[in-house]
Amino acid sequence: MDAGLRYWDVRHVAGEHTGIDIDNGEIESSGVSFFSRAIIRALGPRGWGIVSVAPFDPDDKGSLSRYLARAEKAAAVTSEDVRLAEPGPRTLLPVPRVIENPSDVPLEEKAALLKAITDAASLAGVSNTRGNYIERLEEVRFLDSTGYEASYTTCRSGFSVMAVAKENGEMQMGYVRDHAIDGLNLRNRTEDGIRAGRRALDLLQAQAVHGGRMKAVLNPELGGVFAHEAVGHASEGDLVKEGASVLKGQIGELIGSPATTIIDDPTMHGFGFEPVDAEGVAGSKTAIIENGVLKRYLHSRETLAAVGSGDAGHARAMPGDLPIVRMSNTYIAPGDWTYEEIIEECRDGILLAGSRGGQVDPGRGVFQFNAEYGYLIEGGELKGMVRDVSLSGEILSTLHAISLCGNDLNMFPGYCGKGGQTVPVSDGSPHILLSEAIVGGSAGV
Repeated sequence: MDAGLRYWDVRHVAGEHTGIDIDNGEIESSGVSFFSRAIIRALGPRGWGIVSVAPFDPDDKGSLSRYLARAEKAAAVTSEDVRLAEPGPRTLLPVPRVIENPSDVPLEEKAALLKAITDAASLAGVSNTRGNYIERLEEVRFLDSTGYEASYTTCRSGFSVMAVAKENGEMQMGYVRDHAIDGLNLRNRTEDGIRAGRRALDLLQAQAVHGGRMKAVLNPELGGVFAHEAVGHASEGDLVKEGASVLKGQIGELIGSPATTIIDDPTMHGFGFEPVDAEGVAGSKTAIIENGVLKRYLHSRETLAAVGSGDAGHARAMPGDLPIVRMSNTYIAPGDWTYEEIIEECRDGILLAGSRGGQVDPGRGVFQFNAEYGYLIEGGELKGMVRDVSLSGEILSTLHAISLCGNDLNMFPGYCGKGGQTVPVSDGSPHILLSEAIVGGSAGV
């Protein structure tokens, strides 16, 4: 290594991307693309020099030397003073066992399986259906100037199906998705298509409700969205470093009810699993909030050195892109209450279920999430289905409002975007009871 460099690393990802799209029973597109991308970082006297290469040949040592030299030149002109924390454990975690390798299944068979799911959503009264399949095989290799090397292969795949129902000028949508890291998940899934179709039809008959402050039960999917979007992003070390998180300066403080524990765990065999992070650091189960107290932030080596109070091993990157602090598998830890007991304890309020996106501002500490649907709760029992409902409020006051956590933790896979990069994640929670929530409704609007 040149005397002017303090450190360098190379992350190379080669693989295949398979996609299938079906619109109203017709296969609109299907195909496979190949990629080979590398990001080369060199840490000079002050900051980083970066070279991104595609395609990249990891066996061409001469080219690697030239790319490192170019990264070193780039580092020489940077002015930001960068420090790196020690990497800590670097043991590569084993990739989950694959039950049926998606790469071994012909494209035609996968298209037929997706079409069966999508066709199943086309119930009487459903006017449009759409299905989508994504498969991504990645062969990852990491090496750095300390002599550390790691390599692994993952294959993630999954599908989504959407159904649209229309009646008297009203339109409603049902949506089901599932992604996996442990093998093909397309077989025997037509029930998911039927569920999407039924959800769209049920929502046509559902009532709009008036919003306001009330007790609310969040189902595991919406509870997971709250954990990921409102708490997880606010705990990311780069946002804390930039002063863009409401959690900055709150380590050791009681920021939620004692019933609240929120964890990010890259070692969990969920969709966000990583054998080692994008800086070659082994991830670890990190309790962000424990019994209501803010314990740790999520970090890269750089943000850990700058901010402290947390663990490295949470840097992730798309092929050819820079590592940035990201979540993996984020969830609210389960409690002791059954679902029936939580509904009974709520007495009068609303159950909010599913997610249709929303907005969060970690710096101001406010959020707004749209639920897919809901049910009124009256006298401790579920009543009619409602639609066009949402949850909003302040992150910290909502954390304090969590009064009960169920024993039915469930995780949901998906993708998270940040800084122009999208990575696979999962999030979830048990059913949770909020003693007071700000619920949005469209009745009278």
